[in-house]
Amino acid sequence: MLTTAGLGVTIGTAGCVREVRNAVNRDGRDRLSLTITTLPADGDRESIQLARTVRDTLEAVGIDASLAILSHEEFLRAILTNHEFDAYVGRYPGGSDPAYLYETLHSQYADESGWQNPFGVTSLALDDVLERQRRADGQQRREAVEETVETFAAEQPFVPICAPDEYRLVRTDRFDGWGERHPGTAQGYLGLEMVGESSDEEGDGDGDGDRDRDGDEDKVARLRAAHTDPRPSQNLNPLSAEYRHRGLVTGLLYDSFAVDPDVIGPLEDGGNDGANTRQANDGNGGDDEADELTTGIDLHPWLAESWEWERNDDALVLSVRLRDDVRFHDGEPLTADDVEFTYRFLADTTLGADGIPAPSPRHRGAIAGLEAVEGSEDGHRVELRFDAGSGTAAAARALTVPILPKHVWRDRSTPADVTGVRIAEGTTDALVVDNVPAVGSGPFAFADRTDREHVTLERSDDHFSVRPGLDLPEPTVSEVQIAIDPRSTSAIELVAGDDADVTTTTLESYVIDDVLEIADGNDDLEVLESPPRTFYHLGFNARTAPFTNPRFRRTVARLIDKAWIVEDIFDGYATPVSSPVASEWVPDELAWDDDDPATPFLGTDGTGDIDIDAARSAFEAAGFDYDANGRLRTREGN
Repeated sequence: MLTTAGLGVTIGTAGCVREVRNAVNRDGRDRLSLTITTLPADGDRESIQLARTVRDTLEAVGIDASLAILSHEEFLRAILTNHEFDAYVGRYPGGSDPAYLYETLHSQYADESGWQNPFGVTSLALDDVLERQRRADGQQRREAVEETVETFAAEQPFVPICAPDEYRLVRTDRFDGWGERHPGTAQGYLGLEMVGESSDEEGDGDGDGDRDRDGDEDKVARLRAAHTDPRPSQNLNPLSAEYRHRGLVTGLLYDSFAVDPDVIGPLEDGGNDGANTRQANDGNGGDDEADELTTGIDLHPWLAESWEWERNDDALVLSVRLRDDVRFHDGEPLTADDVEFTYRFLADTTLGADGIPAPSPRHRGAIAGLEAVEGSEDGHRVELRFDAGSGTAAAARALTVPILPKHVWRDRSTPADVTGVRIAEGTTDALVVDNVPAVGSGPFAFADRTDREHVTLERSDDHFSVRPGLDLPEPTVSEVQIAIDPRSTSAIELVAGDDADVTTTTLESYVIDDVLEIADGNDDLEVLESPPRTFYHLGFNARTAPFTNPRFRRTVARLIDKAWIVEDIFDGYATPVSSPVASEWVPDELAWDDDDPATPFLGTDGTGDIDIDAARSAFEAAGFDYDANGRLRTREGN
């Protein structure tokens, strides 16, 4: 009996111990905590206001949310290079064509740096529609893009919030031609005309013009720009994701084969639609097959004199002819060898030395599908071969990358070595060098800079755009001095006080009412309004829970009252958006219509007031639960 009783006690104790062990070893369920990374007020006032709004909203529905405020470089390094974030708020540089979504969301880019899938989203459904989009043209491409938008709406890898209106202040008493081309692009600062009979080189009213190549007085002057972003004064590397936004300054320094037509033609005319340009310059004439290949390509020749498309069983081939006698700013000729090097370098900045490619964090997606590049012996032609399934609309993006001088960048393929700093494997000098002085072939050359004070460019008199007979905007000012001023208010004061000619960065929304009033009472001032080229968004790190769960991402998206944000944070100077592409590509059923049809706000539209009960129910339906104190819980370690 004792034995039996003892055995019974032993068995009972063992069972109890197992239950205790199971209970102790089972992961606990703690309150869900996350950090929202963003920029400081002096870096982007709207971003931090948005981030605070999102934080307060998450806290209201039981999530422990905090902010991490970083400088521009630190912010972009954390998001784009190190992927050290939970969620973030900022501007997405976007693109004029939905082809940019390929590198933004395809899983093959999830571990790369730059704007190549910084969210780390891996979705077979997205991959499938993105592949179809990249390979299609014409109506099939439009249908593929709409499918991509539909899949995006279901997955919500990030939340597009609004596209801010772009306003800039300019003086009209020294230069004419403002707004004929988009002032957010390099071409927006070409083709300006002097006002009056004499030039003022120093911008001080002295009329001290210089002389042109024929010895006549050249009606040029120093263009004085007020720029609120200090990064161009620190770094001019066209491959650097941390220091570039849309590449306005580097666009003045470097040339690409082609540019978007809306930066060549007048904005009020919607730019050149590219149709006449393609027939006149691609060498294909009226060939039906050629017309089919160029359908949907809206690009205007720039560094390229012409190009031709050909499709065969093995590849899609793009043959490009370079303009004759183009030189870099140091006098070295730009040839097909530099072009061949550029595309190879963008694909792998180690040039094959490590066996594992280290692609450029910028322009990587533009060369998707590019398999080989070969220059001609005479140095004037280059052939780009894409995989046979590539669509021409997506492949044409390869024409928009900056052409780099091989003799400058070749030696930057070696591993980066910064004293006292641990450098990630695969990081080359090309990715960390400040590239000062920059050597390109663009309409302007680097002249001088002082960190956080200014960067000065001088006209390249030998640029191809100044040649007779070319209908291209050319550099008409002898110098562009970009003064760094941290806030929109002080940048406006510089222009209003005749210490600057233009605010090159867009004005923050809270000053737009004031600047419109200032310009209305001054005949020498004008406010430029331009189509938006960026959008604000909430990004998720889909590499880690809970953002691995699309249901959670969709529920968070429904907590954002986009219409209220536009009115309250942007003072009405923005447009709420439901998709990351231009409205012309969005299916009718997903178009913004006073609310986001894919992720309608869980509250009263236009007020910012959340229905807490509805939000809790949505999270519970997504598989989450709440504790007795109303805090959203997650399993520890997730």
